[in-house]
Amino acid sequence: MKNKEFYVVIERDEDGIYVGEVPQLKACYSQGETLDELIENMREAIELCLEEIEEESITEFIGIQKVVV
Repeated sequence: MKNKEFYVVIERDEDGIYVGEVPQLKACYSQGETLDELIENMREAIELCLEEIEEESITEFIGIQKVVV
C-alpha cells in the first residue's frame, strides 16, 4: 500500500488544546494536549476517514492564504 500525504491545519483553542483538521478530507478533525499527541490522534483520524470515503472524493490541498480585512 502506497503512503498518502495529508496536510493538517493546526490551531490552539482558548484552553490551550491543539486542534487539527485535514482540509482534504471532510469532517476529519482531532485534538491533543501536545503537538505530538495531536499528530498521533490525527493519524488515527485520517485512517478512520479513509475507511469511510472513496479515493475520488479526496480533494487536492492547494495552500493557505492570509486575507486582511
